[in-house]
Order: sequence, then structure tokens, then C-alpha cells
Amino acid sequence: MRILILCTGNSCRSQMAEGFMKSFDSRLEVHSAGTNPAKHANPFAVAAMNEVGIDISHNYPKSVDLFLSDSFDYVITVCDNAKETCPVFFGKVKNRLHMGFEDPAEAKGSFEEVIPDYRKVRDEIREGFHAFYVDHVKPQI
Repeated sequence: MRILILCTGNSCRSQMAEGFMKSFDSRLEVHSAGTNPAKHANPFAVAAMNEVGIDISHNYPKSVDLFLSDSFDYVITVCDNAKETCPVFFGKVKNRLHMGFEDPAEAKGSFEEVIPDYRKVRDEIREGFHAFYVDHVKPQI
């Protein structure tokens, strides 16, 4: 089962979703990418994931262009449609899904002031992707 998770910068939400999907089932081949990749994974996202025992510190933002010639069972966008435009993947895809999540990177302030926003989005991503795994992925593998 091959899954690609997309957003714009591939520094936060898609990285967290990739980490969760890999933690649910090691048999899955999960990638994340963005249309305008950031230089580094968001350090607050890394910290929030470390709190739940998932290390994404070695992940790095990748361009969706790297995957255009690949086939995927699922391509999932995670942008919040109210504030941004999700990328469209033109590669070979069996199923396209959208699960929108707010962008915690918009939070400003000290670590203590912004980390609650990252925890909230992290928990929403975990819940949404776990339901996706149970309902759509697990029955197929």
C-alpha cells in the first residue's frame, strides 16, 4: 500500500500525518511532499510528535515533483481549504482524499505559547488518520 500526503510546505501537517501512518503499520509505504517545500521540518511539529513517541526529526520537506511518475493507492491533502489552496497531484492515483487541518505554523510567540496549537492539530491528525487507516487501509492489507 503506497500513500502520499500532500500540503504546501511539507514542513508540519503532512510530516505529522506521515509519522502517524508509519506508526500505525510498518508495512505501509508512506511519503509526504509539498508544492512549495520549506527548507526544514517545523521544529514545533517535531517537538509535538516527540511528545507522543514519534520521531520525525530526520524528515525533510520534499517537492511533489519527486513523486509525479509514481503510482499511489491514496493521495491525501491536508491543507485547510478556508485559508490555502491544496496542491493537486497529477500522478497515477487510485484514490484521492482531503482531510483539512488548520496550520499551526500561523501561531506566534514563545514555545510555551505556540506548542498548544501544535498539540491540538497533532491530535486531530492522529484521530483523522487513524480512522482512515482503520476504515480504508487495514481492510485492504
